[in-house]
Amino acid sequence: MSNEPDYTVEIGGQIIQGPVGSDDLGNGDNPGTSFYGRAYISVLFECCNVYQRIYRNTSATAYEGFCPKCLRKVRVRIGPGGTDARFFTAK
Repeated sequence: MSNEPDYTVEIGGQIIQGPVGSDDLGNGDNPGTSFYGRAYISVLFECCNVYQRIYRNTSATAYEGFCPKCLRKVRVRIGPGGTDARFFTAK
């Protein structure tokens, strides 16, 4: 089994790799949603070695967020077909 991610996407200078695992921290019925029902993905920001949830924008076109330490922005577009992955890495 390879340690390489299934895919790598460069978004605005940020590199997102995935899937790394799965997230079961949501409400139980729909992994990837918070207890308040807002969809999110988990991102490891390698710049500062911290995890952060980033939430789907109001138009449901992308997940948008930033590193909580250095404020580096990340945007992950939502495309047709999508993925079941909930954890990603931003380099």
